[in-house]
Amino acid sequence: MKIQTVTPEEACRSCHADEFSFETTAEIEELTRYLGQERALEAVDFAISIKQHGFNLFVVGPEGSGRHCALQSFIHRQAREEPTPDDWGYVYHFDHPHKPLALQFPPQQISVFKQEIHELIDALKTTLAAVFESDEYRARTQVLKENLGQKVDKIYKELIDKGKERSVSVVRNEKGVVFAPLDEEEQTIDFEAFQKLPEETQKKIEADIEKLHGALQQTVHQISLLTRDAKEQERRLKQETAALCVAQIIDTLKAKYAGQEKILRYLNGVERQLVENVDDFQGRSDAGPEAIISLVAHRSPFDRYDVNILVSHGESGAPVVYEDLPTYQNLHGRIEHQAQMGMLTTNFSLIRPGALHRANGGYLILDARRLLMEPFAYEGLKRTLRSGQIRMEPVERLLGMMSTVSLEPEPIALDVKVVLVGEPMIYFLLSHYDPEFGSLFKVQADFEHDIERTAASQQQYAALLAGLVQENKLLPLHKSAVARVIDEAARHASDNTKLSLHIRKVADLIKEADYLAGKRQGERIEAEDIETAVAARKRRGARIRDRFFASIDDGLHYITTEGAKIGQVNGLSVVQMGDNAFGFPTRITVVTRPGKGDIVDIEREVELGGPLHSKGVMILGAFLRSRYARNIPLGLQASLVFEQSYGGVDGDSASCAELCALLSSLAEVPLRQDLALTGSISQQGEVQPVGGLNEKIEGFFDVCATRGLTGQQGVIIPAVNRRHLMLKKEVVQALVDNQFTLYLVNTVDEAISLLTGLEVGECNSEGRYPQDSVNARVEATLLRFARDLRAFARQEKGEEENKETDQDGT
Repeated sequence: MKIQTVTPEEACRSCHADEFSFETTAEIEELTRYLGQERALEAVDFAISIKQHGFNLFVVGPEGSGRHCALQSFIHRQAREEPTPDDWGYVYHFDHPHKPLALQFPPQQISVFKQEIHELIDALKTTLAAVFESDEYRARTQVLKENLGQKVDKIYKELIDKGKERSVSVVRNEKGVVFAPLDEEEQTIDFEAFQKLPEETQKKIEADIEKLHGALQQTVHQISLLTRDAKEQERRLKQETAALCVAQIIDTLKAKYAGQEKILRYLNGVERQLVENVDDFQGRSDAGPEAIISLVAHRSPFDRYDVNILVSHGESGAPVVYEDLPTYQNLHGRIEHQAQMGMLTTNFSLIRPGALHRANGGYLILDARRLLMEPFAYEGLKRTLRSGQIRMEPVERLLGMMSTVSLEPEPIALDVKVVLVGEPMIYFLLSHYDPEFGSLFKVQADFEHDIERTAASQQQYAALLAGLVQENKLLPLHKSAVARVIDEAARHASDNTKLSLHIRKVADLIKEADYLAGKRQGERIEAEDIETAVAARKRRGARIRDRFFASIDDGLHYITTEGAKIGQVNGLSVVQMGDNAFGFPTRITVVTRPGKGDIVDIEREVELGGPLHSKGVMILGAFLRSRYARNIPLGLQASLVFEQSYGGVDGDSASCAELCALLSSLAEVPLRQDLALTGSISQQGEVQPVGGLNEKIEGFFDVCATRGLTGQQGVIIPAVNRRHLMLKKEVVQALVDNQFTLYLVNTVDEAISLLTGLEVGECNSEGRYPQDSVNARVEATLLRFARDLRAFARQEKGEEENKETDQDGT
């Protein structure tokens, strides 16, 4: 049986510097950021172009794939061509102070309006003060005061006349009105003289004075009514004067905003409030409790006329906002409070915008995982998108913990394209468990993990590297360094026909190489810098790997790399530790004996084996039943185990090795220990591809190299995995020197032939395998197990019958 081997060229498909026409990346003019993402960017372009409701975008891609940078760059380019959205702000609601009004303005106009209001108030402060100090106004107020004085004097004169009719003097002084009796000569009688008067005369005088007291009360009431009327006339005069003055100034603003009904209504309210509260301009106020409460929240009575600019855009197109902390308040805005007079107060000027306000009319980019981690954020975002309005509500109200009165700002109309960025698992979980998700995020943009490796794509990759260098202000890459980075990208992709698009990992590698080049005072990054950076990165994350391989070298972890043993084979495993992965050999052993057809997976029995590993073991039984002794029951009891495995085992990549060990045990044929094996198995005995191939091969190679290469050592891999080889240079050199070999197999027969050195044997027309072939030995053992089980069953049955006969004779 002819077995293919891997050539050194196939073991690592290297990119050569002479494939590039430039000397360094500084010579590359056409840079790129969207390499290999045509499908995803087509979806992004569709999502941001369509204006129908619900066509928001979910960008799918692995972390570090450059999806954020590519997405933002693409959207920014599109947003620059779109119109700038309107400005928004909040103003005081004069009829309902706890419900601030939202006003909408053309771009860059809200700051102009705010300044116009400030100028209006400043102008009125000067103008009204001058008007109220004018001779005309003073003359009119003096007329009102004189009229009041004349009417009051007339009323008092009537009271004095009534007193004279009763011989009682009515005297007005600073303390009020005093009554005193008069004699016949209309002279005031003092107290001593009053006491000498006859008692009847005294009683008459006292009765007259009492009647005058009643008349005085009526007089005071009339005077208070007159005073009130006079004050009202004065107030109306003041308001009429102020109304004329305010109208002259505010009419200009009304004319300017005549086409905007809501702003015009607000200006009418401003005019009405200015007239009604004209005393504010004179530094005093006769306002009631409501105004006093308002002044507690507003440090100045004129603060209520201010404009709280919520969002104001420049002339830069549609906004693109990325919110890296998407809490509920950061998305929807917040209402802040301030301490005044020992209590927390708030007003419309303390309303702060959220990301939805800033992105309104443009694009909002959010990280899906972070959004889902924040309480109420995801549900709040969905509610806002459904309603098409941004409502600002305190989180306490959502929790049902708020009982105090707070502001209720008027909702703002929403027109935004939301872009969620997340991993595929998040997208599929939301699609499955959230019935509203599909109606709100109808477009999926799936970013590629890698691209096909061709001569053209390598040139494009060089342009991508040049863009990263320019963006991060690094030293230029020499073409040999570009070739080395491309090799590393192919290894990251685990496929020598593809290049990884994990941009962050590539960018970090270049940054490390830039540091090394700068350390040696180089003017460019060389291939040696890339090589050193790769080695340093592996070394930093290799502590656990080194400890594990040290245990193999010290004989604490049993791995045999020479000789041959029955029922034992070297399997290959790989461990992922963060960004670092390493492979290592594992001893797999199998023990067989007659039984009921069970193959016991010890890993599964002790709950250390995962479902994929258990599936691979179950396939072994199906393979045996389909190939050997098909006309009799499978009388086999087998147990297999990963020796010295103290953690979980999952995956089916060792199923081919397990099958070889099982066949070795049944055929009693030893397997070579200088070979390791990886690959999964099908029920027909086909060897299927596996992952982590490079790490697995390098792990077994390192063990063999430490003990000394003999030229007989090697690894058996699935033939279809040939394209996934990107091995380190030490392994490639060993292949060149014929000190190590990689074998390609398509079936388990090829693998067992390599491991045993014997003919596997094919079934002839009579259903028999060639004598002394591996398959013949396996089948013979299975038949022997079946006969032994049958003989044991007959023997056991005979003993039971004899026992029953003895009992009957007794």
